[in-house]
Amino acid sequence: MKDIMNMMKAAGEMKAKMEAMQAELAELVVEGQSGGGMVRVSLSGKGEMKGIKIDPSLLKPEDAEMVEDLIIAAFNDAKGKSEAEAQRKMADVTSGLPIPPGMKLPF
Repeated sequence: MKDIMNMMKAAGEMKAKMEAMQAELAELVVEGQSGGGMVRVSLSGKGEMKGIKIDPSLLKPEDAEMVEDLIIAAFNDAKGKSEAEAQRKMADVTSGLPIPPGMKLPF
């Protein structure tokens, strides 16, 4: 019976840590860039786009396709950083818990 109580307590602590981590991720802002910094995209820790900056020299009609590609590359760079930070925070929360390898919580 004591083991069950300890597991319940650990589950409650993990839930509190997960909620705190989710709040941190909502506040986190990461920036991705492409084209040597000529295009920058900011994302929240949850992958929502928060901003975009484009160097004015890229805003020529004949360069539209290149700018579109740079925006995609900057977004993907920022999203990768956001996901890596979320994984790092999740590892901090779940450290010491007997979770099977490869299992992702809660997402």
